[in-house]
Amino acid sequence: MGHAGYAKRGRPDILCAAISALTIGTINSLKELAGEELDVTQNEETGFLKCDFKGILQDKSCFLVDSMVFSLENISREYGGKYLQVKFEEV
Repeated sequence: MGHAGYAKRGRPDILCAAISALTIGTINSLKELAGEELDVTQNEETGFLKCDFKGILQDKSCFLVDSMVFSLENISREYGGKYLQVKFEEV
Protein backbone atom coordinates (compact mmCIF):
# COMPACT_ATOMS: atom_id res chain seq x y z
CA MET A 1 0.00 0.00 0.00
CA GLY A 2 1.23 3.52 -0.73
CA HIS A 3 2.12 6.01 1.96
CA ALA A 4 -1.12 7.97 1.52
CA GLY A 5 -3.22 4.86 2.14
CA TYR A 6 -5.60 5.74 -0.69
CA ALA A 7 -5.16 2.69 -2.91
CA LYS A 8 -5.89 -0.91 -1.96
CA ARG A 9 -2.94 -3.19 -1.28
CA GLY A 10 -1.15 -4.11 -4.51
CA ARG A 11 -2.57 -1.15 -6.47
CA PRO A 12 -0.69 2.03 -7.37
CA ASP A 13 -1.43 4.84 -4.92
CA ILE A 14 -2.14 7.88 -7.09
CA LEU A 15 -2.22 10.21 -4.09
CA CYS A 16 1.19 9.09 -2.90
CA ALA A 17 2.55 9.53 -6.42
CA ALA A 18 1.00 12.99 -6.81
CA ILE A 19 2.24 14.20 -3.43
CA SER A 20 5.72 12.81 -4.08
CA ALA A 21 5.91 14.45 -7.50
CA LEU A 22 4.85 17.83 -6.10
CA THR A 23 7.11 17.84 -3.06
CA ILE A 24 10.24 16.31 -4.58
CA GLY A 25 9.79 18.32 -7.78
CA THR A 26 9.57 21.53 -5.77
CA ILE A 27 12.64 20.66 -3.69
CA ASN A 28 14.61 19.85 -6.84
CA SER A 29 13.49 23.13 -8.44
CA LEU A 30 14.45 25.09 -5.33
CA LYS A 31 17.94 23.58 -5.43
CA GLU A 32 18.64 23.44 -9.16
CA LEU A 33 16.66 26.34 -10.63
CA ALA A 34 16.63 28.81 -7.75
CA GLY A 35 20.00 27.88 -6.24
CA GLU A 36 18.66 27.58 -2.70
CA GLU A 37 20.63 25.77 -0.02
CA LEU A 38 18.44 23.18 1.71
CA ASP A 39 18.70 20.47 4.33
CA VAL A 40 16.46 17.61 3.20
CA THR A 41 15.56 14.64 5.40
CA GLN A 42 13.50 11.79 4.04
CA ASN A 43 12.49 8.24 4.81
CA GLU A 44 11.15 6.37 1.79
CA GLU A 45 9.68 3.58 3.93
CA THR A 46 7.45 5.90 5.97
CA GLY A 47 6.98 8.64 3.37
CA PHE A 48 8.50 11.25 5.70
CA LEU A 49 9.95 14.34 4.00
CA LYS A 50 11.34 17.44 5.69
CA CYS A 51 12.99 20.41 4.05
CA ASP A 52 14.76 23.09 6.08
CA PHE A 53 15.75 26.29 4.32
CA LYS A 54 19.16 27.83 4.95
CA GLY A 55 18.54 31.56 4.98
CA ILE A 56 15.81 33.73 3.52
CA LEU A 57 14.16 32.47 0.34
CA GLN A 58 14.26 34.48 -2.86
CA ASP A 59 10.95 35.71 -4.33
CA LYS A 60 11.01 33.03 -7.03
CA SER A 61 11.56 30.37 -4.38
CA CYS A 62 8.60 31.64 -2.35
CA PHE A 63 6.50 31.38 -5.50
CA LEU A 64 7.58 27.74 -5.99
CA VAL A 65 6.72 26.88 -2.38
CA ASP A 66 3.38 28.72 -2.58
CA SER A 67 2.53 26.82 -5.76
CA MET A 68 3.32 23.48 -4.11
CA VAL A 69 1.23 24.34 -1.03
CA PHE A 70 -1.67 25.47 -3.23
CA SER A 71 -1.59 22.15 -5.10
CA LEU A 72 -1.31 20.07 -1.91
CA GLU A 73 -4.22 21.93 -0.32
CA ASN A 74 -6.30 21.24 -3.44
CA ILE A 75 -5.49 17.54 -3.22
CA SER A 76 -6.45 17.55 0.46
CA ARG A 77 -9.80 19.20 -0.30
CA GLU A 78 -10.49 16.86 -3.22
CA TYR A 79 -9.60 13.57 -1.51
CA GLY A 80 -10.14 14.52 2.14
CA GLY A 81 -7.99 15.05 5.18
CA LYS A 82 -7.90 11.33 5.85
CA TYR A 83 -5.24 10.98 3.16
CA LEU A 84 -3.43 14.34 3.25
CA GLN A 85 -3.31 17.09 5.85
CA VAL A 86 -1.40 20.29 5.13
CA LYS A 87 -0.03 21.78 8.36
CA PHE A 88 2.21 24.77 8.91
CA GLU A 89 4.76 25.04 11.67
CA GLU A 90 6.69 28.21 12.29
CA VAL A 91 10.06 27.75 13.94
